[in-house]
Amino acid sequence: MVFNDPAAVALKQDLDRIAPSRATVLIIGETGAGKELVARYIHGQSAQRGGPFVAVNCGALSDSLAEAELFGYEKGAFTGALKSQIGWFEAAQRGTLFLDEIGDLPLPLQVKLLRVLQEREVVRVGSRTPIPIDIRIIAATNVDLDSAIQAKTFREDLYFRLNVASVHLPPLRDRPDDIEPLAHYFLDLYRARLGRSALTFSPEALRRLRAYAWPGNIRELENAVHNATLLARGERLEPSDLRLSGMTRPAARAEPADLEAGVQALIERAILNDEPAIYERTVRACIRAAYDFNDSNQVKAAAQLGMSRNAFRTQLSHLGVIGGRRRAGSPSHVVAAPHFVAAGDALDLRIGVQKFGVSCVLKARGALEAALEAQGVRVSWKEFSCGPSLLRALDREEIDYCVTGEGPPIFAQAAGVPFVYAGFEPPAPQSQALVVRQDSPLVTAADLRGRVIALNEGSNVHYLVLRALQNQGMSLDDVQCLYLTPDEALWRIRRGQIDAWAIWDPILTAAQMEHDLRILVDGRGLAQNVQFHLVSTSFIRNHPDVLAKVLDEVRRLERYIAAHPAEIARTMAQDVGLPPHALEIALRRLSCGVSALDDRVLGQQQAIADAFRDAGVLGVPVSVRDAVWRQAFPAH
Repeated sequence: MVFNDPAAVALKQDLDRIAPSRATVLIIGETGAGKELVARYIHGQSAQRGGPFVAVNCGALSDSLAEAELFGYEKGAFTGALKSQIGWFEAAQRGTLFLDEIGDLPLPLQVKLLRVLQEREVVRVGSRTPIPIDIRIIAATNVDLDSAIQAKTFREDLYFRLNVASVHLPPLRDRPDDIEPLAHYFLDLYRARLGRSALTFSPEALRRLRAYAWPGNIRELENAVHNATLLARGERLEPSDLRLSGMTRPAARAEPADLEAGVQALIERAILNDEPAIYERTVRACIRAAYDFNDSNQVKAAAQLGMSRNAFRTQLSHLGVIGGRRRAGSPSHVVAAPHFVAAGDALDLRIGVQKFGVSCVLKARGALEAALEAQGVRVSWKEFSCGPSLLRALDREEIDYCVTGEGPPIFAQAAGVPFVYAGFEPPAPQSQALVVRQDSPLVTAADLRGRVIALNEGSNVHYLVLRALQNQGMSLDDVQCLYLTPDEALWRIRRGQIDAWAIWDPILTAAQMEHDLRILVDGRGLAQNVQFHLVSTSFIRNHPDVLAKVLDEVRRLERYIAAHPAEIARTMAQDVGLPPHALEIALRRLSCGVSALDDRVLGQQQAIADAFRDAGVLGVPVSVRDAVWRQAFPAH
C-alpha cells in the first residue's frame, strides 16, 4: 500500500491502531478505492496474520446457494449436495474473513450473519450441529448503509455489530499525493511483465495523472497504466498514451435541464458505481416506463418512443412481458420458419463473450455488425468471465447466443436452461491445463492425491480434472476441489494456498509467461476441449435465418484467424489485457472451423455428461440429443 498523501498517512495510523485487536471492522469506500487492500493490510498486521485471508464478494453470491457457500452444507442437504462441503467461514478458521460488498447481502442471510457474529459459530445447511469459529471478520461496502437501513434493505442491528471499528477510505481524488507513487508502482509491475524495462512517464503524463478525477479510483489508475504500457509506441508514456477522458476534479453539477442531461447524469453515476449491464437496464427501463404509462397500449407507447410497434413488441418479449419462453418439451421438436425482420424494425441479437476465443475475435473485428445491419439486426455484446456465467445469462434471457466449452451446457441442460446446440469447433486440448508453481514438488497428475485444486465449477476444466484423476486411478474424492474465480485462484496459487489450478487460454498462456507457473498436465489424451455454439430456444425459434448468418460470418472469420494470428492478437490485446505475443501463442493453440453437429461429437458430449453423472457431480441424467437444433444449415 502507498501512504504518501496526508489523508493516507492518517488512514495508516488508524489501521495500525485497529489491526492488533480482534474487533470486527467495517470499511467504507468507493468502488476501486482499495478496500480489499486495506483489509489485507489489517490482516497482515494482526495476530491472525499466520492464518488464511479469505475474501468473499457478497454481491456475487447466488440467492439460492449463498447460505451453503458461506456456512457450508452436509451431504444430501439439497439436490446436488453429493458430499459435505465447508463454507467460507470455516475456510477462514484462525484467520480473517473479508466480506466485500456486504450491503448486497440478502436480508434472510443478514439475519444468519448476525447470529454468527453473536454466537461465533456456524451451522451447515442440512445440519443442526454448531461449529465454533475462530476468525476475525472485516466487512466492506460502497453503498450508504444509513440509507439502506432507512430503505429497509439492511438490518440496523447487523450494522451495529459490524461497525465496531469503522474505516472511511478516501477516494483517490482526495489523496492526490498517492497518485504518482501508485502510478510508478503499476508501471514497474507491468513493464516487468511485458518486457518494456525502459518505459518511463513524461512530465506531462504525470501532470495529467494528477489532474484527472479518477472516478474508478486505484483500479482505474492500474488499468490506465497497464493499457498504456501495453500499447505505447515510444520509450516515454505521453498523456495521449493514457487515454483518459476529459474528466478532471469534479465540480458541483446543476440539476438536469432536459431528458438527455438527466439520463446522462444517471448513467455517469452508474458507471462511477461500477454497476453491471447499464445499457440493457436503461433500454429495459425505457420500454417498461412507456408501456406502463400508456396502460399497456403498445401502439401509443411505441409511437411516443419513436419506434415501430414490431420493434417495441420485440423489446417487450425480451422483458418477458409478452410471449414468454417455453421450457417444456424438447427444443429439437421446434420447427421454425425463417422470420425476416421487416424494414424499419430493429431486432436485437445479444451475444455473450469471454475474453478469448471465436466470439471475442468476432467482437474485436466488428464485421458481424456490418453483415447483419442489412437484415435490420442490431448486435450487442456482454462480457462474462467463464462458460457457466454465459449459460446463467442464457437462462435469465440476458443473451441470445454464445460459444463455450463442453461442461457448461451439460450442467445448464440438467438445470432446465432453454438452449440448443447449433454447431461446434474442432478440439483444442492444449488450450486447457492443470498448472502448478515452478517450485511445486508435483511432477505428474499421480501426485495430486490429497492436494487442493482450484477450478471453475461446471466448466471445461472440471472435466479435465475428472479425467486427469481417473487416468491415475483416482476420483474427485481423492482431492479437495475449491471452486474459485480465476482472480481468486491466481492469488491463492501464487501464495501457496492451493496446490494446482485448472485453467484455460488465454489465462493459461498468461500464467506460464507472467506468473511463474508451469503445466502439470494438459488436455491431450484426456479432454478434447470442444467449443459449442449455443442459442436460446426462443431466439432460434423466431430467427433461424439470423443464426445462419452469424455462423457464416464465424466461418469467414476463422479462415482469417488461421491465416493472420499475429494481426488478430494485436487487435485483441487491449480488450484482453495481455501482450500480443502471448495472445498469438494462445491463438495458435486454438482450433477453428465451425461445423454442423454429427453423431461422433454428440456421442463424445454424451460421454462427458455420463462421466459427470457417474462421478456424482451431476444430480440428474442428461440426454444431449434432446438439446440439438435439428434444422439444417450450410456447412462450408
